[in-house]
Amino acid sequence: MNRKRLIREQLEASLEKFKPLRAVNTPKKGWIRAIRDGLGMTARQLANRLGIAQQAVARIEKDELTGSVTIKTMKRLAECLDCVFVYGFVPHSSLEDTIRKQAQVIATKRLTQASQTMLLENQMLSNEENKKVFEQMVDELLNTLPSYFWDET
Repeated sequence: MNRKRLIREQLEASLEKFKPLRAVNTPKKGWIRAIRDGLGMTARQLANRLGIAQQAVARIEKDELTGSVTIKTMKRLAECLDCVFVYGFVPHSSLEDTIRKQAQVIATKRLTQASQTMLLENQMLSNEENKKVFEQMVDELLNTLPSYFWDET
């Protein structure tokens, strides 16, 4: 089996556990504020636990909402709130699907270019032959993942 494909399959198996998280929405006031409120902890109390000013907690909660809080800060806050900060990516479908779609984009583009040349030379392929060539191109791209693979959009 192709080494890249094996690595992708192992990663895919790990990512499978995170699929249910796609449905989780961030609380309106952010995770920090939601957990703090859920614990009945004031901003002053959290600030004391962190060893920072109360205003800094308000700024951090605001930064979370704007997306400018750092991962390091989120980890530190999670510890103070007796939580584990989880960070990751959850693919919309699967890595394999994403790669296949890109291979199809490349194959379509190449086949279109080749078809135009063949049309000029009066050597067009039938629909059946086109489909077969397309699938072969996609399979070859999937098996090799050439260095230019993600250069084309």
